[in-house]
Amino acid sequence: MSITICQAEPRDAPLVFDFIRELAEYERLAHEVDATEADIAGALFGTQPRVFADIAEWSGEPAGFALWFYNFSTFRGRHGIYLEDLYVRPAFRSKGIGKALLRHLARRCVAEGLPRLEWWVLDWNEPALRFYRSIGAAPMDEWTVQRVTGEPLLKLAEAS
Repeated sequence: MSITICQAEPRDAPLVFDFIRELAEYERLAHEVDATEADIAGALFGTQPRVFADIAEWSGEPAGFALWFYNFSTFRGRHGIYLEDLYVRPAFRSKGIGKALLRHLARRCVAEGLPRLEWWVLDWNEPALRFYRSIGAAPMDEWTVQRVTGEPLLKLAEAS
């Protein structure tokens, strides 16, 4: 049994979209998914992609994925990687696939001189929190995520 990680290609758009829906179900957020397969394909494989995906296979079977993009730290004066989604299908968990995907991104950071790899995790997801602590991830407790979406976003855009 072996893990293989490769960059997603256009033919992988349906698989990436399936992973996104599976992750949303796991996170109890399926009701928030309004993206379509075409949206994901366009974002990943359009003329100027700004988001990327790596797919992990276990003995040739799709097992999980990491979807990420470059962010920027003004304090560090350099880009980093923001991991938007990390997901391993239940049948493939506890095989080192999640760690392999994170290692793959960490190696990209080191190779490109990027000082940070960061992501969010739901506060109730204890298995993920334990796993992230085991690899040396540190919580950023002093930060609170803020978001403007929907009607408040429209009102803010119209404000004078």
